[in-house]
Order: sequence, then structure tokens, then C-alpha cells
Amino acid sequence: MSKLILVPTPIGNLKDITFRALEVLGSAGLILAEDTRQASKLLNHYNIRTLLQSHHMFNEHKSVESICNKIIGGLTIALISDAGTPGISDPGFLLVRTCIEKGIEVETLPGPTAMVPALVNSGLPCDRFCFEGFLPQKKGRNKRLSGLAEETRTMIFYESPYRLVKALNEMSEHFGRDREACVSRELSKIYEENIRGSLAFLAEYYREKTPKGEIVIVVAGKKS
Repeated sequence: MSKLILVPTPIGNLKDITFRALEVLGSAGLILAEDTRQASKLLNHYNIRTLLQSHHMFNEHKSVESICNKIIGGLTIALISDAGTPGISDPGFLLVRTCIEKGIEVETLPGPTAMVPALVNSGLPCDRFCFEGFLPQKKGRNKRLSGLAEETRTMIFYESPYRLVKALNEMSEHFGRDREACVSRELSKIYEENIRGSLAFLAEYYREKTPKGEIVIVVAGKKS
């Protein structure tokens, strides 16, 4: 039976992919990729020749109906993002919701996501946590942070290296300069880095040392 299968892909190290994920990518009738150039690096590495089609935040609203029609017509389609699990701060939610509304089977494979290793590696409590993804770049940014000021669970954020220092300074203002946090950078890659300390310390550290790569910020919740 045809269906949509969401396939997590490595967040850095190409070896961090399951045998099952490779099997699905090799047997699917079509792979939807956030960036076909990025996807090709992974597929070529494992000698997978499945047809690729672009599917990203700028075209998903226009293409979701035709994709669903292909699945209904008998094609099993795999969806991948550039890194990690589709739908987590990446395209995927709209297609999944539409498939479910149309009675199309959806299957999601377990696999890589940056937030889990960053959380566990931070040394901060991970029994209860909340994932906030990317903060709004402009409108709503302060409101979001203000709303999290009383949050007692450990908080996880994704951030661009270009906005990291700004984000850490803003968190210091809303959560307090001494709030414990950890910045994880380039997880699973050669230059992986996990820097722990107060928000004020981290802001100063990255003000002096320009960050690069994919970044996860883990912030301790407010002590009750």
C-alpha cells in the first residue's frame, strides 16, 4: 500500500543513519527533499538513485495536493529535510496533516534530531523540557521570551550563528544573567563544541569567538 514516509537524515556525520532509513530511501518511488543538492550528497554517498523532487517552505503549499494525488495513485513517497527529522523546524507538517485528512497512511522513522543530544549533553535536567525551536526574528520575539520567563522546565532553542550573541543577551534580560545554559555547536561533526555556563558568560564567550555552524541553546528552567 502506498504511503508517505518521513525519514530522518544525519545532522552532520553521514554514518548517523539507520539501515531502515537507507532501505526506505532506496525503495521509495520518489524522495521529497528540502534541498536536492544537499540530499544528493547523502544519496550519492550510499549509492541511492531514487528520483528527487524539491519540497521546501516556499513551494509546499502549491505542491501538497499533487503529492497527495501521487500517493493515492500508488506511489510511496519519502520525505527528508536537510538534516534531522522532517517537521521539526523543517518542512513536513503541512504535508503530514493533508495526508491524514485525505486518509493517506503516514509513517515516521525514528532517527536523528539535534535537540535530544544537545539536551542530554548539556548536563541540565532532562526529565521535563520544552522545545521552542527558532525564536521569531523580529515581531513577537520579546513576547515569546517574556512568556518563557516563568518556565520551570529546561528550554531548547535553535538559533543561527549570526543571531546567537543577540539571543543570549536577550535571554539574559528575560531569564537573568546567571541562568545556567549550554550552547551546542556542530553536533556530530568534527568540530563539535559544547560550552556550558551562565547566559552572561556564554554571550561574552561568543562575542569574542565568532560562532559557526548549526547551533542549539539549552537553558535551565526557573527554579521553583
